[in-house]
Parts: sequence; structure tokens; C-alpha cells
Amino acid sequence: MSTILNTNGDELKIPQLCAEQKAPFYIITADWNPDVTYSLRDAAADVLVKAGVSSSNIRLISVPGTVELVNAAAVVMENAAPAAVIVIGCVIRGDTPHFDYVCKIVADGTAALNAKGKAPVIFGVLTVDNLQQALDRAGGTLGNKGAEAAAAAVTMANLPFSLWKR
Repeated sequence: MSTILNTNGDELKIPQLCAEQKAPFYIITADWNPDVTYSLRDAAADVLVKAGVSSSNIRLISVPGTVELVNAAAVVMENAAPAAVIVIGCVIRGDTPHFDYVCKIVADGTAALNAKGKAPVIFGVLTVDNLQQALDRAGGTLGNKGAEAAAAAVTMANLPFSLWKR
């Protein structure tokens, strides 16, 4: 797909990184459902480069599953000074309540990290009913949510600099 689409079917508008932003971007990816999560990760990294982030300023971290995304993001927030952190995972509904627990943990954890205000933590986690829905959102008919997450990360990383200019 040569044009990056968002899930509304429109072409994704990629913001440009402001020149003052020099901090690294972290993409933390769950290894569970790798056909989906690696596609999301790769699209996110591609958009960051298109937005003006140096490839040397993109840090990739892998974790076993979606629950572990929150811990890895917290470690990054405590030990680095990121421009933004993107957490990428895919939780597919099954026959047990496990889906609900995982989704709650990662959503609540991401919200708690964001509330600290150190750097934006972008929620790039698919929560879907089946594999086809995930594939549709990982470069399929509904675009790529990883690309959308990266565009949001750049916009949010630019926010402090745009506030200073007011």
C-alpha cells in the first residue's frame, strides 16, 4: 500500500517533527500475535521517519505480551527522557474473560503513565474480536493503527514546543 490510510479510509496526514524536539521515540511492541504487532511497529517506525525523526532516534523494544507493555513503558519513562512512547499490542477476544483483564490492565496502565505528564504514551493496542479485524487494522483494508499511533506521537511530542511559542 503506497498511501498510508487511517481507519476512516482517508489518507493519513503525517505531522512534521519540530526542529527543537531532539529526544528519542520509543516503540514498545508485544511479541504476541506477531503478524499483527510487527506490521503495526513497522508502520509506526516508517511514519516517524517520514515525520522527520532520525532513525537513530527511534528505539525499538520487544516484550512478550500486551500486559508487559505497561511495565516496559514505565521503565522507559523512569530511565530515559523520551519524546514519546508508543505501545503496540493486539488482544483478540477469546472464550474466557482473559481478554477483558488484559485490555483493562493495558488501558489503565497507559492512562496512569500519561497522567504523570512526563511524556506522551500512545495507545497502539488493537482490541478486536477476531484475527481478521486485527489484520484489517494492521495494514489491511482499514489502514494501519501503528501509523496512526506514530502520527499522534509526533503531534504530542511537539506539544510542549508549540505551547512555548504562544
